[in-house]
Amino acid sequence: MTIPSKYDASQVESKWYQYWTEHQYFHSTPDEREPYTIVIPPPNVTGVLHMGHMLNNTIQDVLIRRARLLGKNACWVPGTDHASIATEAKVVAKLKEQGINKNDLTREEFLAHAWEWKNEYGGIILEQLKKLGASCDWDRTAFTMDSAMSESVIKVFVDLYNKGLIYRGFRMVNWDPEAKTTLSDEEVVYEEKQGNLYFINYKILDSQETLTIATTRPETIFGDTAICINPTDERFSHLKGKKAIVPICNRIIPIIEDEYVDVEFGTGCLKVTPAHDVNDKTLGEKHHLEVIDIFNDDATLNSFGLHYQGKDRFVVRKEITKELENLGCLLKTEQHINKVGTSERTKAVIEPRLSDQWFLKMENLVKPAIDAVLGENSEINLVPKKFDNTYRHWMENIRDWNISRQLWWGQQIPAYYFGPEISGGKEDFVVAENIEKALELAKLKTNNQQLTTKDLQQDNDALDTWFSSWLWPISVFDGIRNPENEEINYYYPTNDLVTGPDILFFWVARMIIAGYEYRGEKPFQNVYLTGLVRDKQRRKMSKSLGNSPDALKLIDDYGADGVRVGLLLSSAAGNDLMFDEELCQQGKAFANKIWNAFRLIKGWEIDDNLAQPNTAKIGLEWYEAKFQKALSEMEDHFSKYRLSDALMSVYKLIMDDFSSWLLEIVKPAYQQPIDKITFDKVIEVLENNLKILHPFMPFLTEEIWQHITERTPEEALIIAKYPIIKEYNSEIITDFDFATNIISGIRTIRKEQNIAFKDDIELFVIGNENNAAFFDEIIQKLTNISEIQYISEKVEGASFRVKSNEYFVPISNSNIDIAAEKVKLQEELKRAEGFLVGVQKKLSNERFVSSAPEEVIVLERKKEADALAKIDMIKSSLSNL
Repeated sequence: MTIPSKYDASQVESKWYQYWTEHQYFHSTPDEREPYTIVIPPPNVTGVLHMGHMLNNTIQDVLIRRARLLGKNACWVPGTDHASIATEAKVVAKLKEQGINKNDLTREEFLAHAWEWKNEYGGIILEQLKKLGASCDWDRTAFTMDSAMSESVIKVFVDLYNKGLIYRGFRMVNWDPEAKTTLSDEEVVYEEKQGNLYFINYKILDSQETLTIATTRPETIFGDTAICINPTDERFSHLKGKKAIVPICNRIIPIIEDEYVDVEFGTGCLKVTPAHDVNDKTLGEKHHLEVIDIFNDDATLNSFGLHYQGKDRFVVRKEITKELENLGCLLKTEQHINKVGTSERTKAVIEPRLSDQWFLKMENLVKPAIDAVLGENSEINLVPKKFDNTYRHWMENIRDWNISRQLWWGQQIPAYYFGPEISGGKEDFVVAENIEKALELAKLKTNNQQLTTKDLQQDNDALDTWFSSWLWPISVFDGIRNPENEEINYYYPTNDLVTGPDILFFWVARMIIAGYEYRGEKPFQNVYLTGLVRDKQRRKMSKSLGNSPDALKLIDDYGADGVRVGLLLSSAAGNDLMFDEELCQQGKAFANKIWNAFRLIKGWEIDDNLAQPNTAKIGLEWYEAKFQKALSEMEDHFSKYRLSDALMSVYKLIMDDFSSWLLEIVKPAYQQPIDKITFDKVIEVLENNLKILHPFMPFLTEEIWQHITERTPEEALIIAKYPIIKEYNSEIITDFDFATNIISGIRTIRKEQNIAFKDDIELFVIGNENNAAFFDEIIQKLTNISEIQYISEKVEGASFRVKSNEYFVPISNSNIDIAAEKVKLQEELKRAEGFLVGVQKKLSNERFVSSAPEEVIVLERKKEADALAKIDMIKSSLSNL
């Protein structure tokens, strides 16, 4: 097989991905092996690949590929989420372009358009994940609106309703006027925004007196049904029992008393709008006030808004301010900062609204999930642990979950209504998995056997999307409909969940709740919470800022392996990733380095009759120890989900120890053959390197693996056996580090004294530290030293120190300008000392040390050590001139 001179990712990646899928390496079925299971956080069906997906799925792929190499039955279940709000918005927009109004369609007609849109666009992100190398079991691809999934969701709704945990209530909810649906409390993001406080005068009925009210929302005066004062506030005691007139609409409203009013805020009295504020609603119920809803579902004003009917609330705010001013009712305005709730999905400002909705009681459901993470015998591990406190806060302050949405795309709520003429009074309903079962229940409830399905009307709302995805680890294995099937019993609970902390409550916590409710056990063992991907200026990547690179273009430019390395090198668990495209370039350069090392090895001629040189034997013995040390370190890093550190361990091993040292030690002289024993061992070493690198760089490693020798499908790298951790000789590693410092010292002297490598030189050693003596032959080979002598007195020549030993290289001074050499060394000393000051200044900066990735700190400390060694060496050389 011809080996190309350059590694070209574009010619490799699609080839091996197709090979892997054709041979079903990603597919898993239950067997006797230990299962290792990951369920993908299902991306929205509307989604396209972005940097967050790239990071999250690279981490999952590393974990699943490593498990596969370890001999486990690795199963990574992919899929997408139907994303009710986002998808319905996409479909409505597409219909609008075609001149079709959603309101002119039946539910069935709209859903036909939605499924058509999903089938055309819904699989884009999964196809893009394949370009990244994601080794999902694509045969298991799930979708939260699949018929089996939907059946599971409906079954759970009915079960929870029958347990008394789901109820229908008229409550103040979060209304998204853009999506035209309610949202749960967790889907509302509160942001501090600059606004105004408007001071409005209300006339007192049958009096010339006015009462000033401060409000941030003057447009809501059309919904005012009372003014409230604190009974202890003497400023307003004379107004008890009186009435006021609402400006513009001239509605007469009572002045009520309640200690709820904060006498210190605003003017000390409050306008009460029960339909549009949760606290006002409580006051309204307590004082039996009228409830007036002034908004349409798109947050325009309805007929209660009089001449503002049909106008947007924010337009009305500006216009009503002018009208109040013209009427002499606006006393003043002041700037005011307050927290404004916005939709997590559409970014629209939320409108509090009274509505009949479905709720799930959470108080008791949540208890096992709290113990699972925070209890003494906790079963679920959050990584990093700092998120335990976030989890505790959310779970211990949980409120009932509003699970209904005013949408058509989603599982339709399985509640069936019948009118008062059937129920014998007010409208009533039954809850059942289908209309046939609902009819039987309705007949029993009404004692009317003449009822037909035509008498029943299903609830028009859909369930919250999260009510589907909270069942994900169970429903992907059909564990709701068939709770004892082979797959759910084999794959559940899953092992690792990789996701972002922003959905720790939305999804992670709810899956834990569902796991204990429907399986009586945890849904997963570990939750690895990634950070957010930010740019070099620490800004969150977003389309609006234009700072988010095109994920697919990155893959085109640097190869999937290069991008994976670039992402992981700067991604510590739970910490935000400061993405820099140069890291992808570093990943690409790493791939090229490995490719060139492989080409060097394959270019050697083998002589079966040659004996193995001692240098090669020693070098390979040392590298085996280095490999085992790196393997042990990686195991520790993986156990703590420090994937960046694990990658750095193998990066240094291959980049430095393998490419820069071992290959130099074992390579034959120019145009000379290599012995077979050494060659075979180097190939074995290379193959082990490829095995531990494969989870991080799957395409490059498989390409080299298949080039090494002809392989059958059963011998592919993706299913090879991961190296076993063994005991290793740590002393040989320490001693070799000593030897590398000697080699560096000799190379520096050759460079400074302009001594060509082909010219033999001698080395004299004074000192008692003989750690490196074992490597003398290697030192001689790599520096072309003809002889190393251990002596007791100094000799003339250039020198350097390594620990307490002093090394001398005799130099013929006949051709050396001593004065010029001193000047040159003094200039080098000045530069080295200046460099050292810069490095030490950086390391003494607490902010830098606490925020920089660990590998950056390690690199800076190495720079410091190298600078100190270089300064010692220069000073030693100066003293010998």
